[in-house]
Amino acid sequence: MDGAVLLAFAVTLGAGLSTGIGSALAFFTKTTNKAFFAVSMGFSAGVMIYLSFVEILPKSTAYLSSSVPELEATAIAAGALILGMVLMAIIDALVPSGANPHENTQVELIGDNQSQLDLAENKKLLRMGLFVALAIAIHNFPEGLATFLLVLDDPEIGIALAIAVAMHNIPEGIAVSVPVYYATKSRTKAFRLSFLSGLAEPAGAIIGYLILRPFLTDFSLGFVFSMVAGVMVFLAIDTLLPTAKNSARGHLTVYGLMAGMAVMAASLVLLRL
Repeated sequence: MDGAVLLAFAVTLGAGLSTGIGSALAFFTKTTNKAFFAVSMGFSAGVMIYLSFVEILPKSTAYLSSSVPELEATAIAAGALILGMVLMAIIDALVPSGANPHENTQVELIGDNQSQLDLAENKKLLRMGLFVALAIAIHNFPEGLATFLLVLDDPEIGIALAIAVAMHNIPEGIAVSVPVYYATKSRTKAFRLSFLSGLAEPAGAIIGYLILRPFLTDFSLGFVFSMVAGVMVFLAIDTLLPTAKNSARGHLTVYGLMAGMAVMAASLVLLRL
């Protein structure tokens, strides 16, 4: 395994295991800084949207143009972008809404509502935690492959995307650990389940890469990169922005979005000087 593959795997692993950070926050933080959380989620969405349209989609078109005329390449890239969004929408539709982290956009930390819970709800909470963990694992699988392939092709863009992915994996870790902890009163069990749901990210990277490796031509890479852009746009619009908006009032989400795009644009320009 060469250095580029090891780097891509390490970056994807780090992004996936950031669910553990969310789990730790849930255990050791009694109150949520909602303003900071909203800005962070908006920032992550800004990074994803900017990278998708300014970097990943043009990269996809360039790869496709080596195999087909430019106009056809542009049309295929646009179609693959939509296909990536449809793929994530289908995945969402297959996951029960109560366990789907993309539909439950309210994030609370342990201690917020503990007095409202009683022992009779423990079984229900544990079941919900398991469903949330499964839902996150399903979503993380294609996300891990996307991050892995981008780091492999262009580390600068791939690592920037991995940071944005890691930021939105933090509230997913909270979503897994909170109900499991309430149900079992075990930090170890809650953290372990959150940790395992994050492992789907590097698992998706390795399994997807091994399956696709024999077929990775310029054309297939271009198609996959456009789908990656679609996946990222869907995640930003369907998950990150609603989560941020529900966490704080005012324009904090928009400010975070603008900051994410501005920082991403500036960093890409500086890296290429």
